[in-house]
Amino acid sequence: MITFRLLKTNHNSAAFNMALDEILLERINQGLAQPCLRFYGWQPAAISIGYFQSLTAEVNVQRCQELGIDIVRRQTGGGAVFHDQEVTYSIHLPLALNLVPVKILDSYQRICQAIIIGLAEFNLTAQFVPLNDIVVHGKKISGNAQTRKKGIILQHGTILREVDVDKMFELLKVPNEKLKDKLISDVKQRVIGINQITAKPYTYAEVVAALIKGFKQEFSEIEFKADTLTTAEIELAQQLAVEKYSNNNWTNQR
Repeated sequence: MITFRLLKTNHNSAAFNMALDEILLERINQGLAQPCLRFYGWQPAAISIGYFQSLTAEVNVQRCQELGIDIVRRQTGGGAVFHDQEVTYSIHLPLALNLVPVKILDSYQRICQAIIIGLAEFNLTAQFVPLNDIVVHGKKISGNAQTRKKGIILQHGTILREVDVDKMFELLKVPNEKLKDKLISDVKQRVIGINQITAKPYTYAEVVAALIKGFKQEFSEIEFKADTLTTAEIELAQQLAVEKYSNNNWTNQR
């Protein structure tokens, strides 16, 4: 059986969260750490933009600064995401282990199946919608993104507990301000959080526990062993957070 580290790193800054994903990938590549599954949150709330996006075109930087919202550029693609009342996961999968299909769509589908199984713990029937979304009752509850570097798949994604669409549109720019109200209404019809459709609200910890069950069931060939970050990993992530993910040269490059 293959052993993966199971890391619960709780709530950290956007820069640290993204830096840690990169540090873990590098250490796995160097043979210094085992592959891992990680769950985390964001404190303060944050906007993350995809690697290929334009910061000034996508984000109301001034409003984010006024509200104390972090802004970070991911190393994965995809669109701008508002991270607040959610659980985020990341998984590092060496391709050589043959745990997921090589084709991108098929790999998304298998990893997302673990999320779907986890959501069933809350009596939610979820479905995978290509390329990388999970929906419940036809509404998006999870978005996912992936990159592949040094023979390792890094996939991370969000599972919404609650979603504040009005606040999200305060922080993101829209192509046409005249259509903003309609866009907000449309998104409210298309996006939903766990606690907006369940009989009782679920905490961050309860959602993490359910998702762990989902990963263990879907990836039964993996032993997920609870672990903590080493001092070296924390220090390296803190350093990279300052040097790269908090650096305007990285964030403003597009």
